Amino acid sequence: MATKVHVGMETEMNGNGRNGVPEMVKNNWKKRLLDFSGKMKRFTGCLWRTIWKAGREDPRRIIHAFKVGLCLTLVSLLYLIEPLFKSFGTSAIWAVMTVVVVLEFTAGATLCKGLNRGLGTVLAGSLAFLINYIATRSESVVRAVFIGAAVFLIGTAATYMRFFPYIKKNYDYGVVIFLLTFNLITVSSYRVENVLKIVHDRFYAISIGCAICLFMSLLVFPIWSGEDLHNSTVGKLEGLAKSIEACVNEYFNDPEIKENQDKSSEDPIYKGYKAVLDSKSIDETLALYASWEPRHSRHCYRFPWQQYVKVGAVLRQFGYTVVALHGCLQTEIQTPRSVRARFKDPCIRLAGEVTKALMELANNIRRRRHCSPEILSDHLHEALQDLDTAIKSQPRLFLGSKKNQTTSNMLALAAAHAARYKQDHGVSLASVKTDSSAFLEWKRKRVGREEAKENERKALRPQLSKIAITSLEFSEALPFAAFASLLVEIVARLDHVIEEVEELGRIACYKEFNPDDDDISVTCKRPPVDVTKNQLPSHAF
Repeated sequence: MATKVHVGMETEMNGNGRNGVPEMVKNNWKKRLLDFSGKMKRFTGCLWRTIWKAGREDPRRIIHAFKVGLCLTLVSLLYLIEPLFKSFGTSAIWAVMTVVVVLEFTAGATLCKGLNRGLGTVLAGSLAFLINYIATRSESVVRAVFIGAAVFLIGTAATYMRFFPYIKKNYDYGVVIFLLTFNLITVSSYRVENVLKIVHDRFYAISIGCAICLFMSLLVFPIWSGEDLHNSTVGKLEGLAKSIEACVNEYFNDPEIKENQDKSSEDPIYKGYKAVLDSKSIDETLALYASWEPRHSRHCYRFPWQQYVKVGAVLRQFGYTVVALHGCLQTEIQTPRSVRARFKDPCIRLAGEVTKALMELANNIRRRRHCSPEILSDHLHEALQDLDTAIKSQPRLFLGSKKNQTTSNMLALAAAHAARYKQDHGVSLASVKTDSSAFLEWKRKRVGREEAKENERKALRPQLSKIAITSLEFSEALPFAAFASLLVEIVARLDHVIEEVEELGRIACYKEFNPDDDDISVTCKRPPVDVTKNQLPSHAF
């Protein structure tokens, strides 16, 4: 049977056969090119935003990048300039490797790595030269055995020393460099005759790399780990203050305002205390690097960087309470807003006073001066007293004075409802009574009556659930009680924060507090220390 095809359809099919396929392929390529160009534009925009954000958050990153590029260019001259290359040869590559590995963001980190690398290279080179000097006086076989035994013993001992806490904390990188350099020189000395020249060239190349790194870190726009630790402590205090204020305000705000805040990109409460909770390793690292930094102020006195670590530990303990306070905003059971409104004023005033004290502590650390004697003002104690009075003025909400009366009324209703159920279904309710003592006795016996009739339990279960829920009406303010207790706990932990900050000021010889802040004297057993904002003393290595 022949298939009939319309003339127009046949023409269209023939046209598609000749020109349709190339046009389709061409359209696909155009679509792919447009998609690719769109992805490239989005990628370029995302890359630019990332670069801009990184530089805007800390402009020092741009300076550090330029410093690294300049150092790499300088050490590359050992290869590019012919006389220098003839002097160092292929050992010049060690200078480039040193710059890449040693030059860090802060001066303390660069000093720590640079001096570790230099010390490890010197010790390894000296020991390798001594091993080679002894081995060369032996026969070939004995020499190989001696070198192998030396590599084994030195490698085992040096690796085991890395587990010592003090070595691991301060000189772990130096031990790694020692192992690397010692093995390279000792093993290669078996085939190379002039080992002393190898040691000299490698030592000089590494010294040049370290010297360039130290010059750039200490003299060209230096970035001090001590200042970073100091500013980090200030930022953590301010973040906790903002978190507490925002948390209390959000707790008493209207739902509409809370919904608008939820639409923001990041929760300001979480943003405030996040840096505090994640600060342990950062504080310890900055304190370690700060201990290596030279004293870069007019007066050379030891600055207590480890006390900053103790302040950070106290702030983390303080921050855990703020986290719990934030959790009260996200619980499933919430106190009605009509009940919260009765305690709004003392809670907001109490949070305001805590926030004010934290901000004052942050400002005192920033300006390196002692705290005001009135940092815990009378307003804080008044707010605490007002909150205590407001809670005691509502005994029904917290103590449940009408509990028994409410329970008895509900039990009476349950008995009446169960009696009607008995008339309809023939269920016996002899054990149900209308007084609370009988109810408690019946409830104790109910556990042992698992073999009771199914229809009786079905009749009683809804009534008992209503009775249990109604008897807990007094607990509608319990979520707020948890919130208030955490506020009081924050005030109690604030004393520990103030004590640690005061101890920091005493050890570091902070300036005495002066309301006018014009003439500030320094009281300390040691000679006076004039610490300015941009100059931060630290102890040398």
